[in-house]
Amino acid sequence: MKRDYYEVLGTDRNASSEDIKRAYRRLARQYHPDVNPGDKDAAEKFKEINEAYQVLSDEEKRAAYDRFGHSAFERGGEGNYGGFGTDFDPFGDFSNFGDIFDFLFGGGTQYRRERRPRPTKGQDINVEVTLDFEEAAQGVEKEISFSRLEVCSECQGIGGKQRVTCPHCQGRGEVRHTQTSFFGSVVTARPCSYCQGRGWITEDTCPLCRGNGKVKAKRKIKVKIPAGVDSGHRLRVAGEGGAGENGGPSGDLYVYVEVRPHPILERKGSDLYYDLELSYPQLVLGDEVEIPTLRGPEKIRIPAGTESGTSLRLRGKGLPDPQSGSRGDQIIRVKLRMPRRLTTEHRQTLEKLLELERVENNIDGNGDNRKQGRVFERLKETFTRPE
Repeated sequence: MKRDYYEVLGTDRNASSEDIKRAYRRLARQYHPDVNPGDKDAAEKFKEINEAYQVLSDEEKRAAYDRFGHSAFERGGEGNYGGFGTDFDPFGDFSNFGDIFDFLFGGGTQYRRERRPRPTKGQDINVEVTLDFEEAAQGVEKEISFSRLEVCSECQGIGGKQRVTCPHCQGRGEVRHTQTSFFGSVVTARPCSYCQGRGWITEDTCPLCRGNGKVKAKRKIKVKIPAGVDSGHRLRVAGEGGAGENGGPSGDLYVYVEVRPHPILERKGSDLYYDLELSYPQLVLGDEVEIPTLRGPEKIRIPAGTESGTSLRLRGKGLPDPQSGSRGDQIIRVKLRMPRRLTTEHRQTLEKLLELERVENNIDGNGDNRKQGRVFERLKETFTRPE
């Protein structure tokens, strides 16, 4: 004759689900076949404990047992559970209408396995690094500091002192339930809730990670940033993110770059722009001037007759492309510089030049020359404007 299930687990009828679970764990560890090899009495006891737990851990089965006792699970019992076996759960294994339909009309024996926990990639981590313009132009190696979840070094990620076979699923990681009717049988395999589908549990919770299997740790690594990067550029460092779940891979580290602007040079893609102000004589006569570049000061020749607004291009003096490695150009934007103060000698010289232009315009009668004369009028007004 079967013993009372509450008596088997050593609990009373008012015990909570947590009390029942704790009692089951204690007894399962005590009578597990792995702990008692070759002991037939322990094996029978373990089987009895499992049978009691399967009923009392399920709310519907427990309610039926409290009302009808063991007869609830025997053929022809008052509880109308007859013919379904000790593992029968009248509604719990039907997760949707399709399962009920298959159960009633499918016939034969069907096997349905629910998805077990799968390996999951760890969390990605985002950090930001700020570079000087010169560092971004030349490329640099930076040390990056960040925090991430790592596998606990104390317990190697299992959360306890050692692994033991799950007493509920006997290491399979799943629990099977069978429903039988006149129309056929359905066998459902569910991940074991006791061990979360792993097939093992741990003994003695790890004091370092408190059973989580992971700890938060600070980490420093050196990252090579290629030459030519710009603000918004993202670098991926594989495997430097948080630890994965269920044996999954670690996440990735993403480094977002922010570049400080250059005090003189303006950037547009891989090209650099520099505004060069020159006097009128320099534009008319030409000159050799020194300009800043990424590689230091460099002298360039201004052709005679250069107009204000002209752009001069220095090939290959721009930034490298971080993808292709090809270099952009440096563009010199020429502008006329208007002096605010003039010496008497400068003013007299300009007035003579203006007079020469007027005479030439009167002799020539050329429209373009007249236009140029008006330019000198404006120059004169600018140079002689009171401060």
